[in-house]
Parts: sequence; C-alpha cells; structure tokens
Amino acid sequence: MSVRLRVPEELSARVPAEQRGPGLDRGAVRLLVSRGTRVAHHGFAELPRLLRAGDVLVVNTSPTLAAAVDGRQGGVRVVVHFSTCGDDGRWAVELREPDGRGSTRARAWTTGSEVMLPGGMRLVPQEPLNGRSSRLRWARAEGPEAAHAGTSGAGASAAAGGERVLGLLREHGRPIRYAYTDRDQPLSAYQTVFALPSADGLGSAEMPSAARPFTSRLVAELVSRGVQFAPVTLHTGVASAEAHEPPYAERFAVPEASARLINAVRAGGGPGPAPGPGRGGGRVVAVGTTAVRAVESAAGPDGVVRARAGWTDLVVTPERGVRVVDGLLTGLHEPRASHLLMLEALAGRVAVDRAYEEALRGRYLWHEFGDVHLVLP
Repeated sequence: MSVRLRVPEELSARVPAEQRGPGLDRGAVRLLVSRGTRVAHHGFAELPRLLRAGDVLVVNTSPTLAAAVDGRQGGVRVVVHFSTCGDDGRWAVELREPDGRGSTRARAWTTGSEVMLPGGMRLVPQEPLNGRSSRLRWARAEGPEAAHAGTSGAGASAAAGGERVLGLLREHGRPIRYAYTDRDQPLSAYQTVFALPSADGLGSAEMPSAARPFTSRLVAELVSRGVQFAPVTLHTGVASAEAHEPPYAERFAVPEASARLINAVRAGGGPGPAPGPGRGGGRVVAVGTTAVRAVESAAGPDGVVRARAGWTDLVVTPERGVRVVDGLLTGLHEPRASHLLMLEALAGRVAVDRAYEEALRGRYLWHEFGDVHLVLP
C-alpha cells in the first residue's frame, strides 16, 4: 500500500461501537466493500445480504487473554505484554512504559535485569524471539509454584511455566490497550462471539478483532440464509505497532470438520480436487487475517486443506499468494502494517490502495473497535 497515505489521529476508534450512543450494539460499525477496484459503502448489519447461500466464513475461536501485567524493572514501573507461550513453558514477552493512556511506548530490555511481578513472581529475560527484532524476548517466569498433580520431569516444568503465567494473568492481568483508546475496557469487550475457552487455557494476546462486530443475532441470520461457518484457531501475539514487523510464529489448529467443509465448498459441493479461488458457487471468506494465516497454513500446494495443529510461521504475501480463501473480512490497517501484504495477495495493490483512499475519504474508523472492510472476488 502507498505509504503516502496517512491515517489522521481522529480516525482512531476510541471506544467500542456499543458505547458510542444509546441503543447501539457491536454491529454498529460501517462496512467498506471492495470488489476489485469497485468500492461500496454499507453498514455491518447488511453483511447477510452481501454474502450468499453456500458461502463459508472461516472464523477464529481463540479467546483473548488479559495479557498486560504491571511490574517493576530495576525500580522502574513497566508493563509486561505476554504474547506467546512456547512449548518449553517460556513466554515471548515485550516491555512497555506506562503513560496513563495505555501502555504504548516500547521499552528496551536491560540485559540481565529481571522484572518483578505481582504475587512474588519474577520474569527472567533470555534471548530475543528471533533475529529480526529485539522487541520481543523469551522469558522464564519464576516464583510461587503452580500445582500440577501427576506430572513430573521436563514436561511438568514446561506445563508449570505456562500455567504459572496463566494464573498471573487471571488474577492480575488486564487487556492490552494502546493510547488511541479512551480508557480501559473489561475483558468481555475484547472477546468475540466466536471465542471458545481452550483446553490448555491459552489464547490471544490481542483480540482477533475482525470478528468483533458479529452478534449472536447476526450469526443466526447468516445461518438462516445458508451461510456456513468453519471454526479454526490461531492464538495471535502482540502487534508490531512501531516497527511493522512481519508476524512471527503462532500456534494454530484447523480441525478435520472445518477442513472438510472448506474443501467441499471449494469443490462446488462435490468430490474431487478443489478447483481454486475464482470458481463459481460458494466462496471461502476468512474473518480476519488470523483466519487466513491458519487456513492457508493447513493448505497444500494443491489447495486442499488438511487438518493440522502446531506452529505456523507463514507470511502471506503477493509473491506467495493465497491458495484457499476467496474473500476477507478485516479491520483497517496502518499504511505500513504487514497485514496489507495479505490484502494485496488477495486483491492486488491497486485495489487495496483504492479501498483505503475511499476509507480515508469516508472517514472510516481504524483499529480494533473500528469499522471493517470486506474484500470479495
């Protein structure tokens, strides 16, 4: 996307849609619809009329964690954002400086300096998450032991590390928020209608926000019109607001039932290999970039989706392209955000630039409580 486009500060959504006036619900947001370079303006409540019977919406069921916790590093107040739990029980974390308006400013790590957390827990920073950025580091949580009856050895240690932090988040955490929002919100404001508790207690550091405008009533209307839903899971980590870094590895799962449904829709409801995006019949529309990353990570070169679970480091770019999805419902992203490469892979740069010019002209709202963008073939 053209970096010449700048999003004015006043176009940041400061509160959830339902708090902007009496009688409003989550769905009281605007919907920008792109079909190639053609752009139309709608309300989100019109989504059922923009989709058709046989379409399938791929939705992310990851719940949002209360992933921000206050701490102290060397006597200085900090905010820790817990991003991703590794297989060894360590967490990928970043430090932020509290400013009274959300923890927006990133804070550099001090080598060897532990972070003291509530309840006597301490966080020991270790190596950077990857070679591209030192903003996120792996860290080991130490302190009060969590009870893990019936476990022993390395597996028990890893489980204890993950559970120890999850207990901290439940007791002392709050949702991550940034300075463009007006105030803290309860965790419920950051859960989507599709969020389901995970068996291991893990979830997303930040809300899979494209699904936020959905309500149970709208879902029921979509189902009554013949739209189907394919649940997947991708636990998203913290955003890269300053550096616009590419996404790092995240946990995901595509269940067998969802893979079968997506393949059937792509094949026009019949057996045989999937003919690929652009065919007639039902369309596969991902709700959010996280859903795209999950389902594309489960697709082979033949475009067939297979049940998979684990870690994905896939970055969807115009060069890589998309193998499965025909459309995308997503929020509005910053001009240099890596998510825009995914939109370009789906719609092309000219179409994305055209849509964002219209969004700015129409004064759409950005960020997790903002308006949404539907990209259709």
